[in-house]
Amino acid sequence: MTQPKRILLVEDNPREVELTLATLKANNFAMEVDVARDGVEALDYLYRRGAFANRANSRSVVVFLDLKMPRVDGLEVLRQIKTDPKLKRVPVVVVTSSRETQDLITSYELGANAYVVKPIGYTECVDILKLLSSFWIGVNELPPVPE
Repeated sequence: MTQPKRILLVEDNPREVELTLATLKANNFAMEVDVARDGVEALDYLYRRGAFANRANSRSVVVFLDLKMPRVDGLEVLRQIKTDPKLKRVPVVVVTSSRETQDLITSYELGANAYVVKPIGYTECVDILKLLSSFWIGVNELPPVPE
């Protein structure tokens, strides 16, 4: 039996988390969503340590990563993912409110698979989440996990 596809949502804004979860559920994407509220939680999740030490050994099919977060920012999380041989193949979609050119450039230099600026309006945000989810969950094929 195939395991459900998993998304790791790394987002510190509770309203954004709620909106993302509601959109994914309303559009019947067959997946599970794990939420990390900052960069430290994201790294703990990915490395199965701290509060996530006992989580199942399943990999996320995509990480939706905010950049502007407390404790450890998204660029550092991205840097660690893309320099780790066991994680670097996991697609990372930066989903941020940052329109700073340097954040965009740095994200791609570090290996981001996509960079999406969060729209302001609810409807536009829902539309973007639908597009992202349908591609990364429904269409995209992932390479095997390195040994």
